[in-house]
Amino acid sequence: MTQIFLVEDDLTIAKNLMLLLRTEGFTVTHAATRNEALRLLIVRKFDLALIDISLPDGNGFTVCTEVKEVQPIPVIFLTASDDEASVVTGLNMGADDYITKPFRPRELVARIKNALRKNGGKSSAFEIQNVQVNTASGVVKKAGSEVFLSALEYRLLLVFINNPTSIIPRTRLLDELWDAAGEFVNDNTLTVYIKRLREKIEENPAKPRIILTVRGMGYRLGGRDHAPE
Repeated sequence: MTQIFLVEDDLTIAKNLMLLLRTEGFTVTHAATRNEALRLLIVRKFDLALIDISLPDGNGFTVCTEVKEVQPIPVIFLTASDDEASVVTGLNMGADDYITKPFRPRELVARIKNALRKNGGKSSAFEIQNVQVNTASGVVKKAGSEVFLSALEYRLLLVFINNPTSIIPRTRLLDELWDAAGEFVNDNTLTVYIKRLREKIEENPAKPRIILTVRGMGYRLGGRDHAPE
């Protein structure tokens, strides 16, 4: 059954949307704040996100970015504003569509189904060395056997596979773990998580080939054409 993630702070609107979508056969999970949305993203898997732009502890643009990093699924913005700047910003942040409140129920359902159809052909599988990651199911395998990662270890791995050609500074990784944990994460903690993740996915953690250190800059994802560091 299709899993819809609804991020909406207006509880009346959220209640009506959940009723509508469940009537259409969707399973709906609701979050009223950015922080709540982030916690749910770590532990649940979704097929599409409906995100309100205005939230009490942030905005929908940042939530969209976080959704795309953790789960590469379609995002539709719900907005009370139809000004061009908001629309352009939302689409530039990676949103697949937007719909302005108040909207017609049938139109929203049609937009959702259209976004799901467009996304149907996108691969949710990623492979590097002998490690396979299925972002749709959240399953990580090494040489065909499942590897069990903690929520933060999995989020850390997703940051790398969603940025396969980038050098990722430690400061960004610290921000990612801090947001996910909901508590302060220091530099030593990041080192520990990198070490734990390497121990689970690398053939030889002492000579990593998947998560490579770029001295003085951060880390990057390795590959068949990259020399180990």
